Amino acid sequence: MKGEIKLGILGGGQLGRMLMQAGLDFNLYTLVLDPDENAPCKDICHEFFVGSFRDFDTVYEFGKNCDILTIEIEHVNADALAKLEEEGVKVHPDAKTVRTIQDKGLQKEFFLKHNIPTSDFRLLQNATELEANTDFLPAFQKLRREGYDGRGVVKLAGKADLEKGFQEPSVLEKLVDYEKEISVIVARNPAGEVTAFPVVELSFHPEHNLVDSLFAPANVPYKLQRLAIEIASRVIEAFDMVGILAVEMFLTKDGQILVNEVAPRPHNSGHHTIKANFTSQYEQHLRAILNLPLGATDIQSAAVMLNLLGEPGYDGEAAYEGLQEALAVPGVYIHLYGKKYTRPARKMGHITVLGQNIEEAQQRAESVKSVIKVKA
Repeated sequence: MKGEIKLGILGGGQLGRMLMQAGLDFNLYTLVLDPDENAPCKDICHEFFVGSFRDFDTVYEFGKNCDILTIEIEHVNADALAKLEEEGVKVHPDAKTVRTIQDKGLQKEFFLKHNIPTSDFRLLQNATELEANTDFLPAFQKLRREGYDGRGVVKLAGKADLEKGFQEPSVLEKLVDYEKEISVIVARNPAGEVTAFPVVELSFHPEHNLVDSLFAPANVPYKLQRLAIEIASRVIEAFDMVGILAVEMFLTKDGQILVNEVAPRPHNSGHHTIKANFTSQYEQHLRAILNLPLGATDIQSAAVMLNLLGEPGYDGEAAYEGLQEALAVPGVYIHLYGKKYTRPARKMGHITVLGQNIEEAQQRAESVKSVIKVKA
């Protein structure tokens, strides 16, 4: 590895911030592109550029200055990534993978093509086609593009819900009778080495449809954990992808594992690895894209991760309550994202709670869950 590598990151949010924190140990020179002049990465990267990562020219000009280009959000200009690849810039994940994952319809078709188990689905072009597919309800309707963190997703229980449906091209996914939602984060380097982090169990916020908390290790039978890891490894190999890939799955009540969605970047379901595992997801992503040996993913400590969201009814400059009380609890670690302004349900940070076993971690998490508040 040469002395100084210029790493470009498309997106300057909290994922990029934590990636750069890991990157300090690798002597990386970091450049970041983000449309928000106050993005969390602004003050800790070497060069910060304000601009749209969706714009071809902006991404292309930014990427020409980098040895390696990576992403912390998948909604970037894939055509620019492809041109940069042609001109010798190492782009991880590559343009082909990003294009597929950006479109939830292409994503589902990719799973089918590669025999990756997933829920039944139909592709819709407009509201008229939705009305013609009411026999498929109950289902979730997802916009094919641009949706994340619960946006662009609606549950349609029956015909009475059609007015909530989307007009734009979408995926109609059959409602899965699942027992748990789980996630496996896998990594792959250019040498073809693949590693997987242990399975985690996800709990979702009832209103905002985003991860509220996670538990590691997951309370799932060993045989099913091995199956989940095998499926996640098959997915990253099918993409022929370099970097880190989060694979979100359903564990059904009859013992099946179905892939829900994937994200080709560090992910909310891997935040706990910073404290709980031998190697964090962020270091692992860097090891992968730098073509270094991948790190050990074993759990050092059971963990609960709590997302720290902006409180309802507060909009403005963030003020944090309860940090003193929370940090007085053994095994509690707080990660704030450097966001100056809060709004309801905005991700402002996360809390990792460690314990000798998952029961102890859960007890400690319960004691701090209601203590910390993000207000304005």
